Amino acid sequence: MGLGIATRFAGEGATVVLADRDASVNEATAKVAAQTGARTLPVVCDVTSETDVANFVGTVEQQLGRLDVLVNNAGTITISTLGELTLQDWNRVLAVNTTGAFLCAKAAAALMRKAGNGGRILNAASGQARQGFIYTPHYAASKFGVIGLTQSLAKELAADAITVNAYCPGIVGTDMWAYNDREWGRLLGNYGPGELMAEWVEGIPLKRAGTDEDVANLLLFLASDQASYITGQSINVDGGMFMS
Repeated sequence: MGLGIATRFAGEGATVVLADRDASVNEATAKVAAQTGARTLPVVCDVTSETDVANFVGTVEQQLGRLDVLVNNAGTITISTLGELTLQDWNRVLAVNTTGAFLCAKAAAALMRKAGNGGRILNAASGQARQGFIYTPHYAASKFGVIGLTQSLAKELAADAITVNAYCPGIVGTDMWAYNDREWGRLLGNYGPGELMAEWVEGIPLKRAGTDEDVANLLLFLASDQASYITGQSINVDGGMFMS
């Protein structure tokens, strides 16, 4: 999803910095540049590391001089029963999904304030920020946490013309959802490959899974001048899966 968002922003003329903990971000960034003709910059960064995040934002300042939009899209999930859920998995999911968003927002906001031009912080929440699913209490907790983080930062950063909003995707055709289909299907029982996701998609009013483009469309609007009066909001992009 992150790559799709980056590609769409680049296609609209944005200079895009892609950050990932894996060195494959270099190749992915080159592909975005080749596809869109935009200026791109790769940074290897683990969002759970305050040092990595500081280096990431420092590189942006050094190379580009400013940061207008931060998309906090890094995320991870594991699926297991409560009895099998380890403290290690609990901590890892919270560290990436919630603490990572906090660390990146803190560093980005400092640079945005320094430039004095305002900015946009967009945080990845989830349908599970609306309703917890079975076998993923840690993931739900992490995404509910993103909503609280978003609302709190929106109030603090408003004086600097920095808006902070969250986006809540539903089912999107990514590698993560392939894992979800397999592991939820295994625990819920009697599901073959793809069957559980197909059943869930059938329950979506618009009768299809989401795409990277669906998510990117929302983020482009929230990053635009047209959304300058929107802050502290958590917006579903899920085909009607959750209506709240």
